[in-house]
Amino acid sequence: MELFTQRLILRPWKLSDAERLYQYAKNPNIGPAAGWPVHTSIENSREIIQTVFAQEETYAVCLKTDDEAIGCAAISIGSQSNLKLSDDEGEIGYWIGEPFWGQGLIPEACIELIRRSFEDLNSNFAHRF
Repeated sequence: MELFTQRLILRPWKLSDAERLYQYAKNPNIGPAAGWPVHTSIENSREIIQTVFAQEETYAVCLKTDDEAIGCAAISIGSQSNLKLSDDEGEIGYWIGEPFWGQGLIPEACIELIRRSFEDLNSNFAHRF
């Protein structure tokens, strides 16, 4: 599933994104603030793509201009979340590479994920975001 906004493509992660992921995820300003450890190698990033980022409704945030991963945004429902949520509650988690901070890209991605929650997933939890 791919989602589109004015400036972004939200798409599934690919193993070929590992080097780009590592470029941003090795930054200590990113992971710890988002609740995960700094990535230690491209192989570590590849493993994250194969496990954590392989979950449903987890998207690479990419600029339309080059389709390169610059961040991640995901919808987690109920027990999929790290929070203690009931099955009718949801969470949106996200991070973006530091060079892209302050450009309004993550709010743009989150608006699309909220839209998806209401319109595409027919979720009754979306009002709890």
